[in-house]
Amino acid sequence: MPLLTRRLLVIGADAAGMSAASQARRRRPAAELEIVAFDRGNFSSYSACGIPYFVGGVVDDLASLVVRTPEEFREKHSIQVHLGHEVVEIDLDRGAVLVQHRESGGQRWEGFDELMVGTGAVPVRPPLPGADAQGIFGVQTLDDGVAVRAYVAEHRPGRAVIVGSGYVGLEMAEAFCALGLETHLVDGAAQPLQRLDPDMGALVADALREFGTILHLGQEVAGFEAGPDGRVAGVVTGEETIAAEVVVLGLGVRPNSALAEAAGVRIGPSGAIAVDQRMRTSRAGVWAAGDCAEKRHRISGRPVAVALGTHANKEGRVAGINLGGGYATFPGVIGTAVTKVGALEVARTGLGDAEAEAAGFVTDAAIAESTTRAGYYPGAAKITTKLVVERGTGRVLGGQIVGEEGAAKRIDAVALAVWNAMTVEELLGVDLGYAPPYSPVWDPVLAAARKAVDRLA
Repeated sequence: MPLLTRRLLVIGADAAGMSAASQARRRRPAAELEIVAFDRGNFSSYSACGIPYFVGGVVDDLASLVVRTPEEFREKHSIQVHLGHEVVEIDLDRGAVLVQHRESGGQRWEGFDELMVGTGAVPVRPPLPGADAQGIFGVQTLDDGVAVRAYVAEHRPGRAVIVGSGYVGLEMAEAFCALGLETHLVDGAAQPLQRLDPDMGALVADALREFGTILHLGQEVAGFEAGPDGRVAGVVTGEETIAAEVVVLGLGVRPNSALAEAAGVRIGPSGAIAVDQRMRTSRAGVWAAGDCAEKRHRISGRPVAVALGTHANKEGRVAGINLGGGYATFPGVIGTAVTKVGALEVARTGLGDAEAEAAGFVTDAAIAESTTRAGYYPGAAKITTKLVVERGTGRVLGGQIVGEEGAAKRIDAVALAVWNAMTVEELLGVDLGYAPPYSPVWDPVLAAARKAVDRLA
């Protein structure tokens, strides 16, 4: 007797959801597993990291940011993707979700045997006076990026204000500067990129100023002013009102876990959906991955919510393998991230000074000033490398790198050391590549490791 076809329903048609769907399909044909996905946006499987570069005109072709269209999923993988459809309720007892068509408002119930939740994250939008003015954007989805670019094209603003100095905030500041807008950045912290240690964050602040961003640090935003046309006209802080014609909120994101929580799925201490290593939630038949799912930090051991496309794709792959009848686990995260601030490249991995101390480590740190190439080779530029190590054991807990071209990807060597619990002595002995066009004879990572070894001696 033939097996009955089961149904996998995916909420969210981006990195995590569609990675899971694709992996499940590779292991189970359409006759065994029907796969259908719903997403409230207009795009499937896209590169969210490319949004600031699309807004700034570095990437001009919107289609190039879309990895696979619904048509490709349907024709090549027998996966049905319905865009413009938002799942507004999950009924686990019934084994169904309530789907609302964005344009018509019509609703219908869709059944499932297995449910994959990939609802991602949503921008933090503080409940401040005037926050509903036109021209204030969070930038999380490709639809958000399209909306910002369209608004700039239509209204031709001359002044932009970024609220918050996370990765998206800095990348949007660079995008607006590239468009010729007078760009201001406001943050309640004393430095941009709060996950960097202060000594490294100061280098980023200098780079922002160099390419024209006007910084208003140590100022909390209290509200927004709107003009008579309803469009944003100013950002109000405790010290001043900064004129604005377009505003981007770069205050970070939070896990989009409310839908799952309302259905009775357990939420972890980070605010994200609690999952095990196979990406299973607290409810049988319900899986979660990506920005909405909680992760375990491999160094601190703590549950964390980290919104990165790299993790979303890996977690989605793990979930899909398991959904398809295989076995896979997700090993955790260490928070490796890179970004670009004008000519400066910024990278971090593992724990910074304050994070390590908060996790109970007694630490030491070493900073090495070096060059990206041999000092005598044309194009050599400054690079600053910092390593955070555990005092006593010498274990590498984290690292941060700030420098010009050729700097950021060096963090990968540090990430491997952190991931594998290597000591700084072991890192110092690693056989890294050398040639004058690419590195001094002592690579900047090894130079920092040497300093750390000397400090621990």
